[in-house]
Amino acid sequence: MRPTFTLLAGAALLASPSVQAQKASGLDDLVGTRAAGGETSLQSRGWVHIKTDKGDDRLWSYWWQPARKSCVIIAVVDGRFDSIAPTTPPDCNQQAGSKGPSGSAVAAGVGIAAIIGAIALAHKAHNHEGGQHYADEASEAAYDRGFRDGLYSQTYHNYDRSEPYSRGYEAGVSQKGHETAHRDGHRADGAGYRPSVDLGDLVDARAAGADGEMQRRGFRNVGGLKSGLSSYTYWFNDRTRQCVQMGVADGRVQNVTDVGSYQGCR
Repeated sequence: MRPTFTLLAGAALLASPSVQAQKASGLDDLVGTRAAGGETSLQSRGWVHIKTDKGDDRLWSYWWQPARKSCVIIAVVDGRFDSIAPTTPPDCNQQAGSKGPSGSAVAAGVGIAAIIGAIALAHKAHNHEGGQHYADEASEAAYDRGFRDGLYSQTYHNYDRSEPYSRGYEAGVSQKGHETAHRDGHRADGAGYRPSVDLGDLVDARAAGADGEMQRRGFRNVGGLKSGLSSYTYWFNDRTRQCVQMGVADGRVQNVTDVGSYQGCR
């Protein structure tokens, strides 16, 4: 029971009304500025850079203001600040209501993780389509469970048919793609001399043609599921032992991810 309590406690912390009411006052003038100049201006105003994540078509940068106990998320598109919005302190590795650090760096360690709960470290505001966390605990917890399953290549397990779980799973798979893009589609455990088939070129291909291409590369379809506006098929290669998940939306392949294991991959 303790893990469930920790998860919900973290979700409650994220959904606190006082947290959601934060205002990013004084930063509107930076929208549209070049990122380099904008970052210098933020630092001069007492903001501390926490981290930057890569999205599909933009960068997401998180900044913390210790004096005001405020966290903002900045979308950077084509080298410019495209938008600046308030988000929860846990997104900046801070406890809700935290006074924050007085120095120029923020460290997220085991102690911080224990305080803010697992959810804050699993996904952040930019992982949500609207750039905001859910306002209720149950939805945020379901989304986070889905996000973790997708991020860590677990099988889709939406036992309560939850839309937040479904959206979280899609976001987790997408985030894994960003974090492992350097592998160019090769299997996650294909170390040393273990063979693998590169599938990275199939991303953005038409779904109809991608199925045939998977078969030509030695894969066989071993399962599938529908999740919201997306569909997922699972493929297994008997020679390389690759077990991959292909996500399709709008008739095109969105991602091809090595999931390691699936009930049909054997």
